[in-house]
Amino acid sequence: MTAPDHEWKTVVHEQSELNRSYSNPYPYLGYTPTLPQTWRRIGKLYVNVSLLVLTIASTWLTAGLWYCIAIISILMAHEMGHYLMCRKYGVPATLPYFIPFPIANPFGTMGAVISMKGYIPDRKALFDIGAAGPLAGLVVSLPVVYFGLQASQVIDSTAAADAGLKLGESLLFKGLSLLALGALEEGKDILLHPLAYAGWAGLFVTALNLLPIGQLDGGHVAYALYGENAKYVTYLFLLSLGILALIYNGYALLFALLVLFGRRHPPPWDDHTALDASRRRLGYLIFIIFVLSFTPIPFKL
Repeated sequence: MTAPDHEWKTVVHEQSELNRSYSNPYPYLGYTPTLPQTWRRIGKLYVNVSLLVLTIASTWLTAGLWYCIAIISILMAHEMGHYLMCRKYGVPATLPYFIPFPIANPFGTMGAVISMKGYIPDRKALFDIGAAGPLAGLVVSLPVVYFGLQASQVIDSTAAADAGLKLGESLLFKGLSLLALGALEEGKDILLHPLAYAGWAGLFVTALNLLPIGQLDGGHVAYALYGENAKYVTYLFLLSLGILALIYNGYALLFALLVLFGRRHPPPWDDHTALDASRRRLGYLIFIIFVLSFTPIPFKL
């Protein structure tokens, strides 16, 4: 069956425009990727294993065995969420690189990352890769917080002031605290079990990753939702983070790094096909999760 001539010309014109728009959207790679892209695990496995062992040691030394098991599990779930979605969409990626950091660090680690090579096929893949990490980490963090709080001690506030770091609470952590321990009496505070502290750290890391800025996970979700218009969301949250950094200087370094390196998000190979309705709804839910899990002042004097 042959299409009418005018329809054929329209198809050829649209395909030509599409091909021009796909002319290497990743110039920083140094080459033009070719279709189709074949998935493979990249990186040196011994590096992943060595860093994991060092991070187990650094987190164990920071807050004990329960904390070590929980925080490693949360970080592993987060990064494997990204990794498995990369595998699903054929994006070459490394296994997680854990980052040990035992000196002057309340967590004993700077988290974990995976490295991707090549290009993201389309907005659906970008959304799934970006969203899978924080959602997988959250699935582990929530029960860790709940059962960790049940194992925690309720003590006098005066004693809590001398017990260690005074932590801020996100709305989500406060809700889980009410669920696990009920409302605290006046003058009482919670001395967190190491398991609960790992869960608190997991929620904190999840929130930071969900900032809709640049190539953070939230930035991936924002670009998948809004395309090039996501830059306005980035500017708004960079401004908000800058103001917050003036109030709490613990965010100053993060703000500086994001301003220098995190403002631009590269497009996926197919930047034209919009997300389906179910992913858009999940994207809006992810931003609600960000609000609920973000702690404006994480550490108090």
